[in-house]
Amino acid sequence: MNRNDTILSGALYVEMVRGGAGNLANNRSVVNNLNVFPIPDGDTGDNMFMTIDSGVSSAEGMEEPTLGDIAGKLAKGMLLGARGNSGVILSRIFAGIAKGFEGVEKADIPTLGQALERGVRESYNAVSEPTEGTIAKAFEDGKNEAYKAVMNPTEGTILTVYREAVQYANGRISKDTTLSRYFDDFTEEVQNSLLRTPELLNVLKEAGVVDSGGAGLFYIAQGMKDALSGKMPVSGGTPTDTRAPKKVDASRFNEDSVLQFGYCTEFLLQLQNCKVDVAHFDPEELFRWLNDHGESVVAFAEGSVIKVHIHTMHPGEILNHCQQYGEFLTLKIENMTLQHSEVTIENRFEVPKPKKKKKFALVCVAAGEGMKNTLFSMGVDQIVDGGQSMNPSTGDFLDAFGKIDAETIFVFPNNGNVILTAHQAAELYKEADVRVVQSKNIGQGYAGVSMFDTSSDDADEIEKELAAALENVVTGSVSRAIRDTEKDGIRIQTGDYIGFVDDRIYVAAPDALTAAKELARKLDASSKDILLLLCGADAKEEEAQKLYEELKAECRRAEVIFIDGGQPVFDYVLVLE
Repeated sequence: MNRNDTILSGALYVEMVRGGAGNLANNRSVVNNLNVFPIPDGDTGDNMFMTIDSGVSSAEGMEEPTLGDIAGKLAKGMLLGARGNSGVILSRIFAGIAKGFEGVEKADIPTLGQALERGVRESYNAVSEPTEGTIAKAFEDGKNEAYKAVMNPTEGTILTVYREAVQYANGRISKDTTLSRYFDDFTEEVQNSLLRTPELLNVLKEAGVVDSGGAGLFYIAQGMKDALSGKMPVSGGTPTDTRAPKKVDASRFNEDSVLQFGYCTEFLLQLQNCKVDVAHFDPEELFRWLNDHGESVVAFAEGSVIKVHIHTMHPGEILNHCQQYGEFLTLKIENMTLQHSEVTIENRFEVPKPKKKKKFALVCVAAGEGMKNTLFSMGVDQIVDGGQSMNPSTGDFLDAFGKIDAETIFVFPNNGNVILTAHQAAELYKEADVRVVQSKNIGQGYAGVSMFDTSSDDADEIEKELAAALENVVTGSVSRAIRDTEKDGIRIQTGDYIGFVDDRIYVAAPDALTAAKELARKLDASSKDILLLLCGADAKEEEAQKLYEELKAECRRAEVIFIDGGQPVFDYVLVLE
């Protein structure tokens, strides 16, 4: 396999999932020993492995499958084999990914990113109370499906790990991104997010462990990444002991024992027309009832089949209620108090420490998904949400700094009102040398990031060069006036579009297109080397394209760059260098 490939085929995808399953198989006992949330029953590694292995087994023998076909086959197999809370969430991640690949023969990097995003929605929707720090952080498409299955998602679980990893990897996609780089980024953030899970869940912090589902996801991601380069787990196939029923010592629960944790109850329910109108059956009412009568509920509908995982003190009540709607295809009930008694906490798992500390890292304040993604693709490590109408807090900066492992952090506030806050955060943060670049707008921030030169090891020299470079950047903005006024000799009426630089107004016009063109002329854009056009959230697509074409025609000397920034407030931002 070529690590420089940019296209994901069906054959490559199933090989990567097989690699993930194999790596998890080799480390499932380690994952088991981490299991303290939501119930310390010590089986997360086994459940996740049996879930993903069921998917791999179902896909065996398919000849020259399309990506959409193989992804659907894998997801269906995981549905039927899903075990435990973590296994069900994992199955929803891959169900979401499969939905993102429906009808697709092969996928490019953006399509892959979208499919993983779909997994985020699916996993969160399956959980009653999603908990961040678990498995739900693999692929964004898978993330969405997983979240849908959880009634009450909790941050600090597999859901968190998956979501953060997908967002990070997707944010770094550029025209040069390969499959190798994408999965390098994804796996790196799975690891980093996993290490943060104890800060999100006190039960993990008290036990001195990371989230078990998130750890399982780490091993899957690591195995998929290794398979991409042709490296498969040494042990290969399926361990012989994983398919056998779990052996328990029943003597540990006797006539004097107390049912402390209840029963882990799982089933597949086939809806039946003789009991309900299957075509019009709304599972949400059933899911709400389950959530009121149990804990750790993970439930979703796949066609006419309902998958349920629930922790309850009274499994009979659950089964009797659900049997009103259909009959059981599979059924499993386990005494979690007995399971807990068998858990050992020896040989605690530690995720390998992140790679060597970076020399330099970049933090930018930005608004608009397009602008954020552009900055990520340029090498920015963390984005702090903020803009003209939403200034970040000191805590927001400290949170961003805490996610970075670097000797020196350069911060681009990109707003004059944010610079003092950034300085305050820099003074409070003691884990790195934080340098605040005096960027007063997003134009200066973009220019500073594009000019950032890591060839020098001297942070003082880099800071000096950035300050000098920003002096030559002019940023003009176009926005709509909200009241009548007169400023800088220009009469402005409510609803006019004004073009301005800092506090000086250069032009007022009845439409944004005219205002932007006139502003470009006032700023002598035709004499510049670079003209960056940032299109805002309220700008019309046809208008923006027309503006871009006209600016290219008028400013022949300049390299005109168009970015769909999606920023609020400003219809257009012109950055001139």
